[in-house]
Amino acid sequence: MLVLLISSLPFIFLLSKSLPLKPLPPWACEERLLSVVFWRELACLVIHWLKDCRPVCAQRLNLSINMSGKRRSLGEVENERDNEMLSVLDLPELALDMVLGKLSPAGLSSMSCVCKSLRETCRSDHMWEKHMKAKWSKLIGRAAQREWDLCMALRNNQSMGKAKGKGLFGRLSCVWPLRWIKSRLDGGSKPRGFFMPDASIMSWYLSLESGKFWFPAQVYNREHGHVGFMLSCYDAEVSYDCHTDTFHARYPPHGRRTVVIEEGVQWDRLRASPVDTSAHELHISDCLPELWPGDHIEIQWRRNKEFPYGWWYGVVGHLESCDGSDYHCRCRNSDTVMLEFNQYTPGSRWRRAAINRKNHREEGNETDGFYGGIRKLKGKDEIAMWKQLWPTDNLE
Repeated sequence: MLVLLISSLPFIFLLSKSLPLKPLPPWACEERLLSVVFWRELACLVIHWLKDCRPVCAQRLNLSINMSGKRRSLGEVENERDNEMLSVLDLPELALDMVLGKLSPAGLSSMSCVCKSLRETCRSDHMWEKHMKAKWSKLIGRAAQREWDLCMALRNNQSMGKAKGKGLFGRLSCVWPLRWIKSRLDGGSKPRGFFMPDASIMSWYLSLESGKFWFPAQVYNREHGHVGFMLSCYDAEVSYDCHTDTFHARYPPHGRRTVVIEEGVQWDRLRASPVDTSAHELHISDCLPELWPGDHIEIQWRRNKEFPYGWWYGVVGHLESCDGSDYHCRCRNSDTVMLEFNQYTPGSRWRRAAINRKNHREEGNETDGFYGGIRKLKGKDEIAMWKQLWPTDNLE
């Protein structure tokens, strides 16, 4: 059957050259080229298959000759089978998953290039989910997830647009093996282990590790702990640098300032945004009725209307009319909430600020800045992080 197919290829090729007697429409040139290339690739595939089958055929021939010379016992055949080398693919599926689950991300990436079966297993989401959670769960929040989904959607739209603009080959590029043939015609020479980014967890992990994916996060004490940003947390786009195990942070422009890029940001200075409010929106405060002296809070603050909000750490203090006694304190019943920022020296204009508990919106002026929404800190880890960043000396 194969010999007949190969012998008929020249006839098919000559027939395709001699049939058209009338002028052909424009798309016919593409179809003729597609036919020639298809049969050429099919012939190469058959030759390659025959090369692979040659050792097998020779082995079967030798086996038949040996069996005709003398009769082999069943025990000898079984011993030979036992002595054959076992492949990792011969393991049960559960055992194989356990072995692959012990590999590092670099090991999984390497194993995915071995063969098709291992490629599908090593690139599956359940293999990469634990690696993603172990390294990136602290920094990847809802905003970063939305950014990644948007990148994947834009990439898919661009791919569809390119396919629509390349004629017949573009319309048929989604059909195998025409996609492979088209890549050969376009001169594609990508390495064997190369793969385009997709929506898999493996692709997301590798994009984060390579630093090609900038994602939204928040940076404590921005610009290397500049005195004007002590005990604050600002929105930024960050990118990982695997060579230094640090991040690049890119702060958006505001006012007269252009884009600021900070390098060497450590892991402990980053966090995922705890709210879905952007840096230019007022956060809706839902914790005001339950605020009590001693509570730890974060409050939005910005220098003027052109600046983005940053989150600043503070505590709820007592009113000036209250003596601070637990038995006689009535601060919780008052409509005024006193906020204290104890990183500043007593008497500083930044030390205390009063807000209205019932009708709180953005409050302030161009001199002292504008105070926005408030969120109450309930987790011990959040409070401990702010105390870890506490300055050695009080600020003026």
